[in-house]
Amino acid sequence: MASDNQGYSDGFWWSNDGLRLHFRDYPAAPDHAHRPPIICIPGLTRNARDFEKVAQRLAGAWRVICVDLRGRGDSAYAKDPMSYVPLTYVQDMEALLRELAIERFVAFGTSLGGLITMLLASTRPGRVVGALLNDVGPQLEAEGLARIRDYVGQGRSFPTWMHAARALSEGQGPVFPGYGVSEWLDMAKKTMKIGPGGRIVYDYDMKIAEPFAVPGGEAGVDLWPALGGLAPAQVLIVRGALSDVFAHATAERMLTMLPHGELLTVANKGHAPSLEEPEVAEAIDRMLAKVDAAALATPA
Repeated sequence: MASDNQGYSDGFWWSNDGLRLHFRDYPAAPDHAHRPPIICIPGLTRNARDFEKVAQRLAGAWRVICVDLRGRGDSAYAKDPMSYVPLTYVQDMEALLRELAIERFVAFGTSLGGLITMLLASTRPGRVVGALLNDVGPQLEAEGLARIRDYVGQGRSFPTWMHAARALSEGQGPVFPGYGVSEWLDMAKKTMKIGPGGRIVYDYDMKIAEPFAVPGGEAGVDLWPALGGLAPAQVLIVRGALSDVFAHATAERMLTMLPHGELLTVANKGHAPSLEEPEVAEAIDRMLAKVDAAALATPA
C-alpha cells in the first residue's frame, strides 16, 4: 500500500472476476483503533475523490476507506459492461471486506453507494453498525432517473477545466442553484480527469450507462426488504430538498423501519448533497458519537 502526502494511502484489491480495484485509506490514530472503519461508497459516475473533504475531516479520529467502484477512478474497467450492476458491486465490496478483515463498519453511501449499503446490510444484519444514506432510498423517482440517464455515458470532453465546469453548471444548475464557479470547478475535478489527449474527460467507463439504461437496472431487486438490515444500526438519511431522485415521502417511510434513524433535509440542494454542508457535518458527528458509544460498550 503506497503512502500519499494528503493523509491517505492508496490500496488495491481484486474482484472475483480479476479486476484490480482501488481505495484510499485514511488511518485512525492508535487510541481510536476500537472504532469501526468508515467505508465511503460513491454514486454512479463518481469516485473516491467525492469524499475527500469528508475523509480529511474525520481521519485520525476514524479510519476512513474511500473506494473506487469498478469502472471508476483508479479501478480497472470491466470487460463485461453488464457487470456494472449493484449485485456485482456488492460482491466487490465483500471481497474488500475479506481482504481488510473488516467484520463491522460504518457505511457512507451516496446514491448508488446507498443502494450497495442496503444490500450489504441485508446479507448480514448487524455488521453495518452505522450508515449514512445520501439522497437515496429503496424507492427512486422516475423523473430523476430519467435525467441521470440523459447524461450518463455521453463521453464528452473539454479543452480546459473552466469549460468542464461550465458544462456541469449548464447541465446541473437547477440541482445546485447556489453553486458558483469555485463549486463547479471542484465538482469537475472530482468527477473528471485529464485524458490521454490532454483534454478533460469524465473519470469513468462510458459503458456503465448500458445496464443503467435498462428500466429497473439501477437496483435490480426490491430494496425495501433490504432496508430492514439497517434496523439495528445508527442511520442518518440525508436528502436534498430539491432532489428529483429521492422523495420526502420515501424518506419518511424509511424512518418507520429504522428505530435509530434521523432525517436531515439540506436546503437548496438537489441530488445529491456534498456532505460538506455544516449541518450535515454536525449530523454525521452525532451519528458517529452513537456508533462510538456502542463500540466502547461492545467488544470487537
